[in-house]
Amino acid sequence: MTKIKDSLRSESDLVAAALALGAAVAGGPLAAAEVTLGKSASKATLRKATVTSLKDAILAGEDPLGDAFSILRSAEERRENGATYTPAAIVQTMVDWAAATRKASRIVDPGVGSARFLTRAAAAFPNAELVGIDVDPLATLMARANLAVAGAGDRARVILGDYRSFSERVDGSTLYIGNPPYVRHHQIAPKWKDWLAVESSKLGLTASKLAGLHVYFFLATTCSAKPKDFGAFITAAEWLDVNYGALVRSLMLGGLGGKSVTVIDPAAQPFPDAATTASITTFEIGAKPTSLYFRRIDDLDALDELGKGRKVHRDRLANEGRWSHLTRAAEKPPEGFVELGELCRVHRGAVTGANDVWIAGPHSVGLPESVLFPTITRAREVLDSGGLLTDSARLRCVIDLPADLDELDTSERDAVTKFLKVARAMGANTGYVASHRKAWWSVGLRAAAPIISTYMARRPPGFVINKADARHINIAHGLYPRDPLTEKAKKALVDYLQVNISQRSGRTYAGGLTKFEPREMERLIVPGPALLSAGAAL
Repeated sequence: MTKIKDSLRSESDLVAAALALGAAVAGGPLAAAEVTLGKSASKATLRKATVTSLKDAILAGEDPLGDAFSILRSAEERRENGATYTPAAIVQTMVDWAAATRKASRIVDPGVGSARFLTRAAAAFPNAELVGIDVDPLATLMARANLAVAGAGDRARVILGDYRSFSERVDGSTLYIGNPPYVRHHQIAPKWKDWLAVESSKLGLTASKLAGLHVYFFLATTCSAKPKDFGAFITAAEWLDVNYGALVRSLMLGGLGGKSVTVIDPAAQPFPDAATTASITTFEIGAKPTSLYFRRIDDLDALDELGKGRKVHRDRLANEGRWSHLTRAAEKPPEGFVELGELCRVHRGAVTGANDVWIAGPHSVGLPESVLFPTITRAREVLDSGGLLTDSARLRCVIDLPADLDELDTSERDAVTKFLKVARAMGANTGYVASHRKAWWSVGLRAAAPIISTYMARRPPGFVINKADARHINIAHGLYPRDPLTEKAKKALVDYLQVNISQRSGRTYAGGLTKFEPREMERLIVPGPALLSAGAAL
């Protein structure tokens, strides 16, 4: 393989290799690609021995073209089209699930890349038509080459285009399988955001313009497929919890016909060049199973088959705003230990909607102290505290005005009225958050939490005993004991949480950030009241 990589040093080399492989296969489907891309390949030549080595590697189940592509184009460059190539072990597991589920007369990969899914599916479904779609010309060329060498070129069609425009139906079942591209909403054109809204409304659903591209592919599949079609997609797992993922969750319980969700912990490196939690979703169009299966694995060796795990009734799913916590099997605490939620309610801090306005500064000089609250506004203020916050002098203040300004005395009211003119000039009254408040000027800080924690970082969360009575905004969570805890018990709890909670207990996004939603934090296993009171937590 080292010699092969040394021979594929540029994209021109890749083009040349794909064309040479096609020429080496009688009746290969690459003539059209040669016309289109031949000029790019004209300066690249490969030795016959290299072509033979490439062919042998492909026949052995490897993907030398895709591997070279992933090296030649950095992860940042490939992210523009959401091109993250799936490891062979995951591909094979998904294909095995499909082969054990139903016969398919056609197989569609909506983001074909170098055809890792189609080449393996070709062996599992020897009579099926193969259709691959991709927006990258080089990817489609590599796909054609791999399919030709695999002996499936005569029943394969690789389309240079956008899957959202694909709507062909055939008699018999279609298997939809692959890794839909992960592209953030900032890079999606307005016309496609309009498409998402229109197509989801036809199903009686709403869609967020903040949705990533993989959400579009779930919707496109639901719209173009027919009953008894089925599939398996691997994507980032964000849709299980984020607001824009509500569309996918609705599709899973509706027309898409969700069957199972298998979450792969980022420690298992489901995508080698992206530190993110992945989920494999299986579905059957039109199916309405009583329950869906949820499972989480932290080692790819444990990915033996799909469709297993914890059964969750669809009625419960319909009432759950987030699903990722359902992938974790209920953990029986050791003797004397409980879930943190048994001891504390966990609440995220208030969203100001405009920190530049509502965090005090030169623009707010003159406001009375009665509306200024020392507040944790940066995660670092928790992480650097050493587990105990006693002095609020270094904290910034958040301006929290009462909804009813008549509660203020005359002098306070005059100062607030002057400030509100400044706030309006800064646009504080026009934002989304402000427009959804009872009074746009009232942030609504929660009461000071006895314990405050971070919840998003490239490290486990930090915890602090809040003896300074500081408030917190939405960069932190507040832990509010259900029953009073002694200072000794609070210290024992914080000491335990500081050293015994790992990132694996949260959700990891693309880029490596790990997030703990309040409900996820409440599921953490901690010493119970008796152990905390005895100071035996550690």
